[in-house]
Amino acid sequence: MAELIKLYEDHVDTKKLARIVNVLKNGGIIIYPTDTVYGMGCDITNKNALEKLARLKGIKLDKADFSFICKDLKNLSDHVSQITTHTFKILKRNLPGPYTFILPGSNSLPPSFKKKKTVGIRIPENEIALSIVRELGNPIVSTSIKDEDEVLEYTTDPSLIYDKWKKHVDIVIDGGFGGNEASTIIDLTQEEPVVIREGKGELIL
Repeated sequence: MAELIKLYEDHVDTKKLARIVNVLKNGGIIIYPTDTVYGMGCDITNKNALEKLARLKGIKLDKADFSFICKDLKNLSDHVSQITTHTFKILKRNLPGPYTFILPGSNSLPPSFKKKKTVGIRIPENEIALSIVRELGNPIVSTSIKDEDEVLEYTTDPSLIYDKWKKHVDIVIDGGFGGNEASTIIDLTQEEPVVIREGKGELIL
């Protein structure tokens, strides 16, 4: 049964944060708030956790289009191959923010992602999510939680999310009501940015 942990963006409890990071390091799956919809994720370096996350989504790991939640742009070279100054400026103008940027993957990606030509990078404007990746020391792999309701695409209430997922994940973080609009996805692998999915946010080019 998952643990339900309440966190506040304006003051992230360090003891609770340490508990969450410990679970991630031991291969756990967590559900957490972002600046868009609630996400589900695990440690990018833990293959067993990655495979479990893929199973929860009903897909094979090598077919999964998970995005990487990063703490900032400093360590981007660990996951992304050389990018142009123009591309970097677009990232800097818009992040942290409600965007997923598709970028060319680097040779130093974790083994589970070695075959990926591209990666989706997120730096959400949410202190809970950013505190987790800062404390963990590397990104978490993330996927949004879809709702099976025909009207609601995303569940926003943490207590309802907990009721649905408590038997499948290790921790559900209650960071208050989430949004119901997903991130805007922008492909930056071409000469010009291409919007793949319109979502939250006004992109600054």
